[in-house]
Amino acid sequence: MSDILRELLCVSEKAANIARACRQQEALFQLLIEEKKEGEKNKKFAVDFKTLADVLVQEVIKQNMENKFPGLEKNIFGEESNEFTNDWGEKITLRLCSTEEETAELLSKVLNGNKVASEALARVVHQDVAFTDPTLDSTEINVPQDILGIWVDPIDSTYQYIKGSADIKSNQGIFPCGLQCVTILIGVYDIQTGVPLMGVINQPFVSRDPNTLRWKGQCYWGLSYMGTNMHSLQPTISRRNGSETHTGNTGSEAAFSPSFSAVISTSEKETIKAALSRVCGDRIFGAAGAGYKSLCVVQGLVDIYIFSEDTTFKWDSCAAHAILRAMGGGIVDLKECLERNPETGLDLPQLVYHVENEGAAGVDRWANKGGLIAYRSRKRLETFLSLLVQNLAPAETHT
Repeated sequence: MSDILRELLCVSEKAANIARACRQQEALFQLLIEEKKEGEKNKKFAVDFKTLADVLVQEVIKQNMENKFPGLEKNIFGEESNEFTNDWGEKITLRLCSTEEETAELLSKVLNGNKVASEALARVVHQDVAFTDPTLDSTEINVPQDILGIWVDPIDSTYQYIKGSADIKSNQGIFPCGLQCVTILIGVYDIQTGVPLMGVINQPFVSRDPNTLRWKGQCYWGLSYMGTNMHSLQPTISRRNGSETHTGNTGSEAAFSPSFSAVISTSEKETIKAALSRVCGDRIFGAAGAGYKSLCVVQGLVDIYIFSEDTTFKWDSCAAHAILRAMGGGIVDLKECLERNPETGLDLPQLVYHVENEGAAGVDRWANKGGLIAYRSRKRLETFLSLLVQNLAPAETHT
């Protein structure tokens, strides 16, 4: 299992290289620029380039994993179709070829003969990537490969990716928007139980060299299986509320600290925002991207990521859920939490990743229908939920 996680770290870094290349290499950047001009797209680009970048990242992940672990590809799922139709009416299935030249030729068909862009993309797709982590290298955990399913979100927060804002200032370490909100998400789950087992979140755009203008990224991972819990933040100390908390003990930290912090979507419902303001005061942060908001919880920048809508999907939450499980936290169904009676001692309604939503069609089959709450500490979550429920009650009960 740790072999699979090691390989996932490598392919996530390769995916991050593709994402960075599309912003830093001139031939590819020009295609991205086309995406920004709504209503005046260059007609010669039949393919939405953002979709091509998404699909290419997804196929690199799938095919690299299949090469190393034959049979795994059939259990790797994502939201993107890899079929394109170009200006000449040709239907093309985008796959990673065995050589750089063959991949460039296939990409050229998708991009209507744009040779320069096709060759630039093929070059980065076929680059070898080495990724090591001493914590992971010292561990050997075995799990049957045939019980594993993988959810992939190749480029989460694509709007921020296309927009490409590089000079956004953070608010207490949290970026409201910009390239820092872009993430590559790979979550591994048990196909029999739906429980998340391994997660990788790669943040391709963390800091930019002021001289070369080249970006550096950061990768986070977690593994939770049969009583073994490991994650990439273990050796570090995260700072919150001016005090230090070791991330290795997140499950029992400061359960009754009165101060809570939350990250939310800018489109969150007013009723939730109003209740949150009574629970968290001014410690509520807006940010783009479901993957990035979950990452803020993983990093210990906030206690909670809460979202009441049904517009996140299994590929948005699986990676962070696995990492948070390894830290003693998780991601739960918000609607079920609000309807639950804590007195009965029922388990928290953790999200699962192996079953479709009944009666739903298209991508809605895999939506997190009840909304979600991501958290690091179960005790703090229980306290937070009791306060949230009180503050969601009709206003007259508080007068």
